[in-house]
Amino acid sequence: MMSIAGNRLLAREAHRTGTGGGPATPVVRVDKWLWAARFFKTRSLAVDAIDAGHIRQLRRDSEDAYAGDRVKPAHSVRIGDALRVQRGDWLQDVVVTALSERRGSATDAALLYRETAESLARREEQKLAHAAVAAMPAPVWKGRPTKQDRRRLAQLFATQFAPSHAAAGGNADGDEDNA
Repeated sequence: MMSIAGNRLLAREAHRTGTGGGPATPVVRVDKWLWAARFFKTRSLAVDAIDAGHIRQLRRDSEDAYAGDRVKPAHSVRIGDALRVQRGDWLQDVVVTALSERRGSATDAALLYRETAESLARREEQKLAHAAVAAMPAPVWKGRPTKQDRRRLAQLFATQFAPSHAAAGGNADGDEDNA
């Protein structure tokens, strides 16, 4: 006869490994895996991203761009799971190919996941868009606007961005004449 403490240990181990008593399938917490795969520099940054909703577990049945369930830091990741990782403007859809709780070299980390072809294409388009914006000439500012510049700006705003009621004969302050 097994003790109550023994039953609790078995139940805890079954919950941790994601098995119901069958063969053990390895699992890792998602925050540890993201840290080990070098998506984030620290585990606390990975937890912050998870809490902010930047990590989603993708569903296989949906093609929607935002389909996926938010995960919690203690969510178990298994081999074959699909995750969407958002870091700033960049989105990466990855499939877990290996598990690790330890952070290794960058070459070891690259073996933990495989980025999908759609994600690679989307990131390449984003890179081109960012490069096009960076290639545009930046406006040259010579300091504070002069009095003449301020008058030109005021005239521009008055003609281009005037409220609709001011153009219809109302005051610019929005007050009505009660005569």
